[in-house]
Amino acid sequence: MALSRASYYRKPADKAIKDAPVIDALNTIVAKHARWGFSLCFDRLRNQGYVWNRKRVWRVYTDMKLNIPRRTKKRMARRAKQPLVAPTRPNHIWSLNFMHDTLYRGKTFRTLNVIDESNREALTIEIDFSLPSARVIRVLEQLEEIQGLPEAIRLDNGPELRSASLY
Repeated sequence: MALSRASYYRKPADKAIKDAPVIDALNTIVAKHARWGFSLCFDRLRNQGYVWNRKRVWRVYTDMKLNIPRRTKKRMARRAKQPLVAPTRPNHIWSLNFMHDTLYRGKTFRTLNVIDESNREALTIEIDFSLPSARVIRVLEQLEEIQGLPEAIRLDNGPELRSASLY
């Protein structure tokens, strides 16, 4: 049978008994630092003076189901795509857009552009070093007095347009 006599007569060692010190050491580390991965746990074991083989510690670590899945990027819920509708009359759809540039001295400034999409008329361009949401609201209120409000506004999701003061 090509089987050695020692492997035939000797019973296999119970790994749970053999690996008990490794399991105890890993349990103490994981109890204290739950989000640590294998590398940090193994380095801590080495710093504590244990000289177990890396492969052995990895085998015990995975048998204990301690391998933590990597954190993934949170995905936004998918929205149904809507085709862009070309406006046919003035004051139907406005678009708000922020742009920024730098002066010669290195100071940055921003512009808020409000454009009527039907005739590509720039209704207003607000320029300043800072354009907080209160300023955006004030500009839109001024445009409401002059032009009236449109049926829809297209905009990017800049921080000025996600503020609680706009809701």
